[in-house]
Amino acid sequence: MEYRTLGKTGLKVSVLSLGGSPLGGVFGPVEDSQAIRTVHTAFDLGINYVDTSPFYAATKAETALGKALKGQPRDKYYLATKVGRYGPDDFDFSAKRVIASVDESLRRLGVDYVDVIQCHDIEFGSLDQVVYETIPALQRVRAQGKARFIGITGLPLKIFPYVLDRVEGVDTILSWPRYTLHNTSLAEQIPYLEMKRVGIINAAVLSCGLLTDRGAPVWFPPSKEPAVEEIKAACAKAVAHCRAKKLRIEQLALQFAVANPRIHTNVVGTADPVEITQNVRWVESPVDRELLNELESIFQPVRDQLWSSGRPENS
Repeated sequence: MEYRTLGKTGLKVSVLSLGGSPLGGVFGPVEDSQAIRTVHTAFDLGINYVDTSPFYAATKAETALGKALKGQPRDKYYLATKVGRYGPDDFDFSAKRVIASVDESLRRLGVDYVDVIQCHDIEFGSLDQVVYETIPALQRVRAQGKARFIGITGLPLKIFPYVLDRVEGVDTILSWPRYTLHNTSLAEQIPYLEMKRVGIINAAVLSCGLLTDRGAPVWFPPSKEPAVEEIKAACAKAVAHCRAKKLRIEQLALQFAVANPRIHTNVVGTADPVEITQNVRWVESPVDRELLNELESIFQPVRDQLWSSGRPENS
């Protein structure tokens, strides 16, 4: 496993990290025993960064992860969770709510602190509130020793410089799905983020399931925009093309993401210990460059297209 330094945090994080949403059953029912095996397998394979949120499966993901972390040495992993989003349309970035949310997450996770506390999908709220109320509240949380670093997450790229240019103390950004086989728009912002010395976390590497044999879950797409159907069609064509070549598209998607040394870690969600083992093996295996070039041609018509997210002024 390769490790990279997460911006100015100094944390040496694995290039492949574990997304915790499937542990709560977001993609289908998951027994606690399976969730526990998945997390322990990830740690055994060298993955040391785990990302979750109270939003995922209505707190069930955090609860399942907490059971898996029980008895694990605290210095064996870095843990990130979020505040501000609690349901599909339930957002609250007020200081009072996010401070309470941190304590609730710590109880579910069974830990005294998290390494990174993140404002979740900030494009759905007021960015000025995030700057002048939410982040100062999280700075107080950090001063109390309940979190080591502060991050922001979201889909539109414009939200990151808006916040980073107005407030000190933001250590990481989590962007999704902006560095995948069909969308690499995050790359344009990397020089700016490096100037700010911000840790770069790339999530939804498999594009919410579009870049998998099983396809996207029933709750996707998040909108009915025309671009979504075009992206889905291109992804389906790419999946079929890889299948005809006797290679799963997931392998190429993971290899493509981790190959960029300027992205510090890439979040992939799973609740299957066999799948996380396969993911690590894929990352460590040679890349089929010819097939990668063929996929580039398939994705060219939808290159860097994506659906909108959040308030109109933020997307």
